[in-house]
Amino acid sequence: MTTGRPLRADAQRNRGRVLAAAEQVFAERGTAASIEEVARTAGVGVGTVFRHFPSKEALLQALVVQRLTRIAADARDHATSPDPGAAFFDFFTAVVHGSATKLELVDALAELGIEPNEAVAPVAADVTEALTALLQQAQHAGAVRRDIDVRDVIALLAGASQTRRYAPDDRPLAVILDGLRVPIAQ
Repeated sequence: MTTGRPLRADAQRNRGRVLAAAEQVFAERGTAASIEEVARTAGVGVGTVFRHFPSKEALLQALVVQRLTRIAADARDHATSPDPGAAFFDFFTAVVHGSATKLELVDALAELGIEPNEAVAPVAADVTEALTALLQQAQHAGAVRRDIDVRDVIALLAGASQTRRYAPDDRPLAVILDGLRVPIAQ
């Protein structure tokens, strides 16, 4: 919950502990896990959880935003690589491999009637900007097809992440990555 004032140091630590615990609990037990389990894992009282997140939905939204913030930061980090093509494909693979928990969070929000786009609106532009920079660098390096734009990358990331539910091996991911590469002249 935001009051407009910065959180005290101990409140910031508690909020961070709650988010870390929620991420762990939901990854291990699914989003049906209780707030009590999150509080217990964080080593705080249930009241502390609700002080920061007035509902389970608010906690799930915060986790989605946190995950997308990490994705944007990771894209920016990869954009500093001396090998833009390898960095792009490494980033893409890492996002897909880390997608299982995020998909559960987005699904849980949808089940609760909360549109995930509303929950992620504050970070959506940041993610798009960071992905665009990474994509353009890989394209300029000749590693990614020039007819691909950031909307394609986002759609392919979403689709590849969904395939992990049905094909836990990396074969579908490899097909997608091959489709992004500049074709080798034959």
